[in-house]
Amino acid sequence: MRSFFATIASRLRRDQRGATAVEYGIMVSLIAVVIIVAVTLLGGTMKDTFTQVQCNIAGGTHKYTAGTTAGTGVCS
Repeated sequence: MRSFFATIASRLRRDQRGATAVEYGIMVSLIAVVIIVAVTLLGGTMKDTFTQVQCNIAGGTHKYTAGTTAGTGVCS
């Protein structure tokens, strides 16, 4: 009976599947954090770029109002 448990214990020590799953989980969560930070930092710039493109397609020009933040210009 003791050798049976010793065999199972040694088999569990050699099994690395659980550790690999944890490593992949940590890696995926870190990638998600990087994506969230990048979107947060670049969100205003991207909005402004799309607003400029939309205005140019409509045939107008994109102008900024004094004292406004990125993405709050007007199309005229």
